Amino acid sequence: MSDINRTTGQPTGRIDKALFAITGGFIALFCAYAFFNIDGLSALVDSSFAFSAKYFGLYWQILLLATFLIGLVLCVLPGSKTVMGGLTLPEFSSFSWGSMIMCTLLAGGGVFWAAGEPIAHFLSTPPLFGDLSGDTEARANVALAQSFLHWGFLAWAILGSLTTVMLMHYHYDKGLPLAPRTLLYPVFKERALHGPIGLIADASCVIAVVAGTVGPIGFLGLQLSYGLNELTGIPDNFATQSIAILSLVAIYTVSAITGLAKGIRLLSQINVILAVFLLAFMLIAGPTTEIFAGFFGGMQVYVTHFFDLTLYRGDAGLFGDAGWLGWWTVFFWGWFMGYGPLMAIFIARISRGRSIRQIILTLSVMAPLITNFWFTIIGGSGIFFEIAEPGVISGPFEGFNLPAGLLAITQAMPMGMILSVLFLVLTMCFVATTSDSMSYVISTTMSDGEPSSAMRAFWGLAMGVMALILISTGSGGIGKLQSFIVVTAVPVSLLLLPSLWDALRITWMLGRKTKAAAAQA
Repeated sequence: MSDINRTTGQPTGRIDKALFAITGGFIALFCAYAFFNIDGLSALVDSSFAFSAKYFGLYWQILLLATFLIGLVLCVLPGSKTVMGGLTLPEFSSFSWGSMIMCTLLAGGGVFWAAGEPIAHFLSTPPLFGDLSGDTEARANVALAQSFLHWGFLAWAILGSLTTVMLMHYHYDKGLPLAPRTLLYPVFKERALHGPIGLIADASCVIAVVAGTVGPIGFLGLQLSYGLNELTGIPDNFATQSIAILSLVAIYTVSAITGLAKGIRLLSQINVILAVFLLAFMLIAGPTTEIFAGFFGGMQVYVTHFFDLTLYRGDAGLFGDAGWLGWWTVFFWGWFMGYGPLMAIFIARISRGRSIRQIILTLSVMAPLITNFWFTIIGGSGIFFEIAEPGVISGPFEGFNLPAGLLAITQAMPMGMILSVLFLVLTMCFVATTSDSMSYVISTTMSDGEPSSAMRAFWGLAMGVMALILISTGSGGIGKLQSFIVVTAVPVSLLLLPSLWDALRITWMLGRKTKAAAAQA
């Protein structure tokens, strides 16, 4: 007999066995293939990646742009003032709510990518802007603007602006499942909720999120091991990598088991406090004037060339070889879209008592601006150090060595050794916040009601074991899983399509209901 959750009154422990079997079986096969034939897996993933980037890249670019713009339209509709989730007051304080939201996208790579992407674009100018080799200031602004695109308005919007509105309405107002399949309800009605369509939708999203989460877990093991070796001389080997991953798994599994109100909220708050402290130190002790100049300069380029950056195709045309576009913009769009539906479930779960306008503006505007400033402090500092002393960052970063790039930036600061260690701790906390949230939301998708502690623990441990198996094959296994994220985004991106019109319909309808109620009163 199932236990009853004291908070929600819903049964726990009732598992969708078919969904569990499909997703668990797929993950086991992927790991087995990587362990026994990494070359065969690499060839399969590379060809699938190329196909996905070639034939879906343009669709994804338009989908993300439309999601962001439609979200802004929702904010000016009368219905946007509607408070969602069946609560008149927010379930979580603004700080707790904002902390949990900020730790979602940033956790996937907000430390190492913040250090690595701006310097990468500075050293090799994005093709949209041509040759800027004679103008270091323009190169710096363009490098930051390209990074702002990949981690800015569009990336955050696809994580749950329109889809959160849909899920909160259908779940809290209509009683439909808080699961990816509900996003297809406007098209397929009951067939989306019961039958193969819904099962495929849920399975695709779970597999995408597992791939998107295991990748950072594995990379964290590799990066921490590298960082510890550089800073302390501890051997950079599989044993060190395993200890790093197992420590991470212990942290986020305990956090996921204790639930939203305790572990996940507490870890997110600690994460944000540490991040603010470190960034404030870098802002004050680092090149302060150049950081502010870089932020405003990069934002000016970003806003001025917003549509050019968003819809850039280069030589790819409609369905050509994606090339640079595939390994940068399309890769990021696939990664973030893969998270989209399950991240929307998480945001819907923590946003009860918040209005539609508040949810969308926080996700699509405020969080991106904070992220862009974050990238400027870390990555912008790296660019300015490189300008002042060529080779100080680009040397260690050569070969796209993300952890080496981060350590080069932090060690160029005052108290570099301590700062480097704290950034490694911050990275672990960031990945842990995504992993505990995703363990929770995967379990929610598979459970009827509040997920059991055993289910949350299983998925937390399963993702850690998968990361260990893949890094045992070398960095290639984790690298191929990162590429595979783009492949999983193909079905997930189709799942997101109904949100473009249904979120508008829901907001408009809620506005009319509010107006009618006011007229009757």
